[in-house]
Amino acid sequence: MARTDKVCFDRVLPNEIHRPLPGRRMALQIGPTRAAFEIAKLWPNGRTLHIRFLNGTDQQQQIVREFAPQWTEQANLTFAFDDAPNAEIRIAFNDDGAWSYVGTDALGIPGNQPTMNFGWQDEAVVLHEFGHMIGMIHEHQNPDDNPIEWNKPVVIQALGGPPNNWDLATIQHNMFDKYNLSQINGSEFDPASVMLYSFPPTWTLNDFHSEPNDVLSDVDKEFAARVYPGRNGGGGGSEPVELPVIEGAFSADIGQPGEEDLYTFTAKKAGRYVIETEGPTDLVMKLFGSGSVLIDQDDDGGVGRNSRIDTALVPGEYLVQVRHYNSSGGTGNYAIKVVRTS
Repeated sequence: MARTDKVCFDRVLPNEIHRPLPGRRMALQIGPTRAAFEIAKLWPNGRTLHIRFLNGTDQQQQIVREFAPQWTEQANLTFAFDDAPNAEIRIAFNDDGAWSYVGTDALGIPGNQPTMNFGWQDEAVVLHEFGHMIGMIHEHQNPDDNPIEWNKPVVIQALGGPPNNWDLATIQHNMFDKYNLSQINGSEFDPASVMLYSFPPTWTLNDFHSEPNDVLSDVDKEFAARVYPGRNGGGGGSEPVELPVIEGAFSADIGQPGEEDLYTFTAKKAGRYVIETEGPTDLVMKLFGSGSVLIDQDDDGGVGRNSRIDTALVPGEYLVQVRHYNSSGGTGNYAIKVVRTS
């Protein structure tokens, strides 16, 4: 970030920082280093994310419009600055620090509240917060091969005063706590990542420090392209396939690394529905409801390495996202079916 004393307030839901997610840790190899992101909070590949400004001057809004699309030059996502009433991403410019909810956490925030805030802004800050929005975590909270040894009294004193004015719990959560390995896909600290704070050597016991990272690093770009493939000819999203709610399975395959399959189905009656995969391929599955709200997700809940979601649904349209567990190299055949059980 451009100012060492202004840092991003990470709006990861506080009770999740140490909560292991179901399933195993994923590792996305990207050359000599790896990006770090939350497995459970990725958007469906190929998704258009609608963005609405809640306030701010024309100049403030233009800065966001200008720099944020750098992510979509690599990631197979679209940012639509259309002020849609039901926009998933809502941006404010309040005197409340710079922060963003991580990935699909934004879907759980009431529609009249911001999911991202710019209390100050420049190119680096915009890139950093939109990195959170697509699922990236703070690099200094990466638990693997992390060289930082914090000088906690100095950090607490610095962040406890202006312009951040954080209390001790906020400092602990945003600076010192590290993610559980089961929560992230990534390792090997990237000192050039735009997701790493800029801070002086006095903040650490081993003189480690970070210069301002004002642009996307090579690893940041690799992350965006591999986790959301298809923008630059690497495969990616397609139109969802409609699944009938019957006994019987639809045959499919993950034909290339990073591929994502999307399905829709209609629940005509309220009841309990089972969505599950079959076959030898190790899969991860998510279920989205109206407004793209994440309803449930599963890894290995079915037979073998298959996914299985068993949940009560009301009448409506639903979207199912299926990925290979090994998003950087996995392929294989599978079948998927939806059954109403009650």
